[in-house]
Amino acid sequence: MNAQHSVPRNLNDFRAVLFDLDGVLTPTAELHRYAWQSMFTEVFAEKAVPEPYSDDDYFEHLDGKRRYDGVAGILDSRGIRLPWGTPDDPPTADTVSGIGNRKNDYFSRALEERGISPYPGSLALVEQLDAKRMPMGVVSSSKNARWVLDAAGLIDRFPVIVDGVLAAQKSLASKPAPDMFLFAARALGLDPAEIVVFEDAISGVASARAGGFGLVIGVDRGAGAQALLDAGADTVVEDLAVLTEPLTEGERR
Repeated sequence: MNAQHSVPRNLNDFRAVLFDLDGVLTPTAELHRYAWQSMFTEVFAEKAVPEPYSDDDYFEHLDGKRRYDGVAGILDSRGIRLPWGTPDDPPTADTVSGIGNRKNDYFSRALEERGISPYPGSLALVEQLDAKRMPMGVVSSSKNARWVLDAAGLIDRFPVIVDGVLAAQKSLASKPAPDMFLFAARALGLDPAEIVVFEDAISGVASARAGGFGLVIGVDRGAGAQALLDAGADTVVEDLAVLTEPLTEGERR
């Protein structure tokens, strides 16, 4: 499959847009990657795991997936079997849930220390779509999605937010299953074929494609354009700014 797909500049043929959060709207993926690396470096040292954590682990096992599913995937890749535990497990617990909660502590500290702002190109596109009254939603596996959206000043833009908290409440399967995107489509009252999806994760692209969404746009923040196309993206962009429409003379003034 050729990675040089044309960029669809006009999104007006569709009735709604769904965005992933981390790596699409905000650079929180960088904070997540830092938190995962710091946490698993610590865990692997504790367990004397010879194979160190790497970026390949993030993209293969963690990116776009729910936290505990990601933890289980990484541990399994190192031949480590732990009890699942419960979401209430303390970060010190030697369980999948406990380790996942420990990662969230790393992420929370990083977010508080560094803050977060949306990608300028993403913000520009969201503002243009909002001005046109295009219905928009966020579909994120993160349980911190509402906190991040609020910190980035974006939460009021999205009447539909399907996050890791809601997924747990509704027993929605993690990406690459299409459940979370399909739930968002139902919340918008639209057929998936009428909706555009923006995703930077291979698992997220596969999720949207499996759900039959009308246009799946991969956002390459490190996963690789060809990998996103192979997962089912119709096209790949490096920044959402390429999809914004030029300002009119009146708008420039």
